[in-house]
Amino acid sequence: MTLPAPHERFSLAPRAAGLYTPAEEKDSCGFAMVATLRGTAGHDIIDVALGSLRNLEHRGAVGSDAGTGDGAGIMTQVPHEFLNAVTTFDLPASGFYAVGNVFLPTDEAARLSVKRDIETLADQEGLNVLGWRLVPTAPDVLGELARLAMPQIEQLFVASSTGENSGIDLDRRAFRLRKRAERDLEVYFPSLSCRTLVYKGMVTTLQLEPFFPDLSDERFASTLALVHSRYSTNTFPSWPLAHPFRFIAHNGEINTVQGNRNWMQARQSQLATDHLGNISDVFPICTPGASDSASFDEVVELLTLAGRSLPHAIMMMVPEAWENQPDMEPNRRAFYEFHSALMEPWDGPAAIAFTDGSLVGATLDRNGLRPGRYQVTSDGLIVVASEIGVHDVDPATVVAKGRLQPGKMFLVDTVAGRIISDDEVKTELSALNPWAQWLDEGKYDFADLPPREHIVHTPESVRRRQRTFGYTQEDVRVMLAPMARTGQEPLGAMGSDTPIAILSDKPRLLFDYFVQQFAQVTNPPLDAIREEVVTSLRAGLGPERNLLDASSAHVHQVAVDFPVIGNVDLAKLDHLTDVDGNRETVTLSCLYRVDQGRQAMEERIRELCAAADDAVAHGVSFIVLSDRNSNRDLAPIPSLLSLSAVHHHLIRRETRMRVGIVV
Repeated sequence: MTLPAPHERFSLAPRAAGLYTPAEEKDSCGFAMVATLRGTAGHDIIDVALGSLRNLEHRGAVGSDAGTGDGAGIMTQVPHEFLNAVTTFDLPASGFYAVGNVFLPTDEAARLSVKRDIETLADQEGLNVLGWRLVPTAPDVLGELARLAMPQIEQLFVASSTGENSGIDLDRRAFRLRKRAERDLEVYFPSLSCRTLVYKGMVTTLQLEPFFPDLSDERFASTLALVHSRYSTNTFPSWPLAHPFRFIAHNGEINTVQGNRNWMQARQSQLATDHLGNISDVFPICTPGASDSASFDEVVELLTLAGRSLPHAIMMMVPEAWENQPDMEPNRRAFYEFHSALMEPWDGPAAIAFTDGSLVGATLDRNGLRPGRYQVTSDGLIVVASEIGVHDVDPATVVAKGRLQPGKMFLVDTVAGRIISDDEVKTELSALNPWAQWLDEGKYDFADLPPREHIVHTPESVRRRQRTFGYTQEDVRVMLAPMARTGQEPLGAMGSDTPIAILSDKPRLLFDYFVQQFAQVTNPPLDAIREEVVTSLRAGLGPERNLLDASSAHVHQVAVDFPVIGNVDLAKLDHLTDVDGNRETVTLSCLYRVDQGRQAMEERIRELCAAADDAVAHGVSFIVLSDRNSNRDLAPIPSLLSLSAVHHHLIRRETRMRVGIVV
């Protein structure tokens, strides 16, 4: 039996059909982060967080039955004293056991089977199941639709079989258990950790506390809490997709998420870390069917459990604008440039609150298009939220207040009892490794490479190639000529009565069958000219290494300022050699014999894939797919087809990240 993806379980959402695609789902929400600097946990922090959540009711949404929420939840530290009092079995000391709420099937036979399988997986991961606890709930407060999708909710308690593992070491074992269980069984874990605990569901902000009576118990204490009210834009709610997730709560959209997920899948074969054992056991990292926020959380979780600090992971994924900031401190600039070779940004607009159980913070992405306000009181209470006023504070007690700024981080250390400034966090991480030295050793610009002979096209050859590649008189007269004269895109009236390619009765280029993916969400438009401080086309071309490690080898790439490379730079790339004098670039011809038609094209594509395999096996760093030298007998394969064929073939062979591709 094929299981639905974990985030599609316990949901009334339909499967993909017609024009509905779950992958296009976005949400726009409200969040609050509450913490104290006093160093001791208390139920008052839970009360402030839940009160803030109730005041975010307008940020959420309800279904047609007026009682089914899009989702709400709270993340706290593990309330050891409370759990020790309500469990019927003995618990180890705080930090030496992991606990998590578990969404289980409502059918008793299926539920018992899943629980047995979880216990088997736990044993395989060196964990001992201490026991299960049925979480008290009040389904009567829910709307009808939420009750229909509601899972059985139980708490799972696990500890190391030896009793020696605690903290993040125990969380790593729990992570492996959770990922394997969610992949193979009909189950979903809002969290499973010795540091944090998540209560969430398809509830409204007003229903969360009544639905989970645990949250009203005075013994339930924490020094921090994240709360979230979900408003899913043109989407369907579900129990798993409510926030918070395991590390973050998020307001906004990750509009680059499809590319982020695809690249994470491609680089999975490169991943390796001593901290997580055989990491392939927990693939895929980004769970199919998850929301943009859930995928973001899964990558944050991977980076932190693999050894990076939580602020480090957030800075990697949500970098501040650095490329067009000449006054930025050089070490910080080197930090961002180095990590841009490891991972592309997860761009919003996004406001993100995050915690690992001791550090708690919030940040905006570099666009800064989501609100975030903070207040700090004289008694050490800190409230950060998507708007001011979620918690009533006596103005006379406010010692600091302000707003989250684009790319800046607001961070609290609840153990040390202090606020850590954005500059302090980034200065420390900028000095963590010799980022600038590694860049000097590994990365180079085309300007640094010696000039090489390159092709100079004659006017006649240009006309021949225009005919070969399907240019029309209109393309040249209306599009290309004005751009050549003015250096700007030509202006034209809106609207086109040209049939879309699939319905056209005329031969069309392969490119015409594809358009930019677009989903109407809650973004204001961005102008790359007016917003040049936060926009850039600069990228690194070349192989990528293990995301979970760092060295000078990770930046063995050529920096390109623009995704279109001219003949001068292409000639330089073609002549690159490594330290032993071996060629680093191979050029593959994408021509096929016209007289043999489709069969010849298919055969040539297979040959291209085999040649790419051979190039990777010989340690080549760059593959150029060339359609030059076409003639009456040899026609070019559409570059979109040849590129996608080689790209996806290398992904299937788990070698895609070992080369850069130029077409």
